Amino acid sequence: MTNPLHVPQNAQWPQLLERVSKVASAGFADDRLRNLYGGSWQDSGTPAPLITPVDQTTLGQLSKVDEATALAAVAYAHEQHREWAGVSLADRKARVLAAVEAMTAARDDLALVLAWEIGKPWKLACADVDRALDGVRWYLEHVDEMLATDAEGRPFERRPLPGPVSNIASWNYPMSVLVHAELVQLLAGNAVVAKTPTQGGAVCLTVAHALMHDAGLPVTLLSGDGSTLSSALVRSAEIGALAFVGGRDNGGKVAAQLVDTGKRHMLEQEGLNCWGIWEFSDWEGLAAHLKKGYEYAKQRCTAYPRFVVQRELVDTFLATYFPVLRSIRFGHPLAADAGSDDLPQLDFGPLISAAKAAELRAKIDEALHHGAIPLYRGSLDQGRFLPGQDTSAYVAPTTLLAPPGASRLMHEEPFGPVDTIVVVDTQAELLAQLNASNGALVASIACDDVDLAARLAEHVQAFKVGVNKPRSRGDREEPFGGRGGSWKGAFVGGIHLVHAVTQGPEDELLYGNFPNYSRYPNV
Repeated sequence: MTNPLHVPQNAQWPQLLERVSKVASAGFADDRLRNLYGGSWQDSGTPAPLITPVDQTTLGQLSKVDEATALAAVAYAHEQHREWAGVSLADRKARVLAAVEAMTAARDDLALVLAWEIGKPWKLACADVDRALDGVRWYLEHVDEMLATDAEGRPFERRPLPGPVSNIASWNYPMSVLVHAELVQLLAGNAVVAKTPTQGGAVCLTVAHALMHDAGLPVTLLSGDGSTLSSALVRSAEIGALAFVGGRDNGGKVAAQLVDTGKRHMLEQEGLNCWGIWEFSDWEGLAAHLKKGYEYAKQRCTAYPRFVVQRELVDTFLATYFPVLRSIRFGHPLAADAGSDDLPQLDFGPLISAAKAAELRAKIDEALHHGAIPLYRGSLDQGRFLPGQDTSAYVAPTTLLAPPGASRLMHEEPFGPVDTIVVVDTQAELLAQLNASNGALVASIACDDVDLAARLAEHVQAFKVGVNKPRSRGDREEPFGGRGGSWKGAFVGGIHLVHAVTQGPEDELLYGNFPNYSRYPNV
């Protein structure tokens, strides 16, 4: 029988690549991406294939530069920074707005590129682009007052940093995290340097940075291996600050390189975000949150992969939880039904690579080997796929009860559609399990007694703790950071992001986690 699914013609990669390469022609040499440094697009670098997780086909070629090239690029970016710092705020705003409007015109194609590059379903890919552009529009309205105060709210004319901001970000939110942050850094008077994530997002970022460059913004975009470029992008004397988003292993290495530099930094290093359930009864409300929690296969820093459940509530929790799992829709993010060009409404597509999918399956097997109890193991047969499609990067929803301490899933964020459940009998046990990873970005407590939930939340080591609702990175004025090992350096979001990438009074104490103090805003 013929599979009725197909990729609509306008969403097929050859046609899409042709369109975006016209929008950003200087960034492309046929199907090979150029690097942007020294004020123009360059052909240097060693070719490396760009493999889509969607079906393991090759999308094009990345051009990986070496350390010497990166050092020269940073030196030129520093010269750009000195010039840009002298540009008036009104001019900076005009150029950033021009870039935002150009990206808005290319919005649908940017989202389609994200679907191919990192496997985001259409709705989520659009949200990534929209959040970036809408967020920057908000900063354009409010940046004047943000640049006019110190961290205490007192009048102070803030200045750009001594050098450009270096950005090393994860692959999962190229637009709403990386491009968004860069545009705000530019508004604040800094030139920016960005490294494309090795695992995905390079084409989208090439298009975005071409439009930023065309708008007259001082941007540098480099591709290469982190081990090769990290010294240039982290330790170079010309770098004024480092913004990093990634895991704790890489974040720890970056932090070690920063120790003796005194550079401003914002290091987001994830954590195991937990949802505690204690003396709770609003199961219908929880079900809606559980469903939304599976977006993008939980490949995001604020996903909730751990549920800590009071023993007396386990049966009712599972009666709510299992129907949600069975309702999850996943598969090829661009596979439309026969006779329609409407893209599917999916909760998630593939993981970022076949290697990451294999690694996650190995972690599941490890947990089972050490004694975890399988409560739910979905099958790829439940997914939507094209005939003969490679599905090696896909993982079906999986749930394990009581992952043992010897397994990595007990302490680490899986970054995939895998949940673990831990059963507790006392509030002390609840809190201990909610704090399993020495700090987190977010956490939540489901409890009918909101006063009790608030008291419990005071003992949870997460930057944001929700009561009967999830917490997220947030948008616009909402602060974002982490506690414990999940964050090092200045916090971001709203005024905190602008303050993090500008200079205030010499004795200013920014909000953040620093070696000699921690300071937290109200969230």
